[in-house]
Order: sequence, then C-alpha cells, then structure tokens
Amino acid sequence: MALKIDIDLTTQRLRLLDGARCLREYAVSSGANGNGEIQGSGCTPRGRHIVRAKIGAGLPAGAVLRARRWTREVWSPELHARHPGRDWILSRILWLSGVERGRNRLGCVDTFRRYIYLHGTPDTDRLGTPASHGCVRMRNEDVIELFDLVPAGTEVDLHE
Repeated sequence: MALKIDIDLTTQRLRLLDGARCLREYAVSSGANGNGEIQGSGCTPRGRHIVRAKIGAGLPAGAVLRARRWTREVWSPELHARHPGRDWILSRILWLSGVERGRNRLGCVDTFRRYIYLHGTPDTDRLGTPASHGCVRMRNEDVIELFDLVPAGTEVDLHE
C-alpha cells in the first residue's frame, strides 16, 4: 500500500497513512487567511496534491531556507530577533503540486507556482491554529521525520 498524507485544515492535524492505518500524526499550522487556491491570497489550497520535490536532505534541524536554498544560517532566538517579521522556512521543504486542473493546478490556482510547502517553523511558533502565509508549518523534528518517511510523488490531501 502506498503512503498518503492527509491534512485536516479544520483540526490543524496532519496524518501519515498507510492505507487505513495511521502511522504518524502531527500538529500543523495552515494559512492565517483561511483556505483557498487563488495566487496571492495567502490561503492554504485544498484538494489532491502530490509531493513534487523534496528539498533540504541532510541539513541541520533549524536550517534557514530562502528561495529553496540553505542560507548557511540555523535558526536561533538571536537570529529571529535580528529579522523580525521574516517568514521562517526551516529544516526541510516538501513542495506541493496540485493535481486537480482548474482547482489547484494551472492558471491562477496553481499550488506549485504559488510555492506552497510543508516546512519547518521556529520552535516558538504555535501550531494547531492557522498562522502561515499559505504553507503548512510543522515542528522541525516532525517535518524532518516526515521528509525521511515519504518519497517524492506521495499523495497529499488537504481538506476541511
């Protein structure tokens, strides 16, 4: 049976499934602007997706990623204080691509072109409530574990 990622945007929980069996469950944080697919909305897209790319293998926990590249920084409270308001993308990226044409693929609703990721976040960020700019944030240790468990191509379902 193939692994699948199920993200419940209402409960802010991500489950890694093997068929009907739940292998892991994590608290997440989706878009503060709610759920939606339109480019520039800051919302988290819904529907069926796949993990199109995995970025950050072997990086240290807390590695700071900008434009999908490691900046050679590792997040710390001091670094955070030097960059207030920065949208921290840490540790690993699982870059999503929609598979439903017109809903989350192509045109102004294209999840991949919107750069929607599952990614790590500072340990000081609360999970379990919507707070991101559209991505799905996870604890660093959780996103690293998930990254190591799933291959590119894994199905991801985001739903309410």
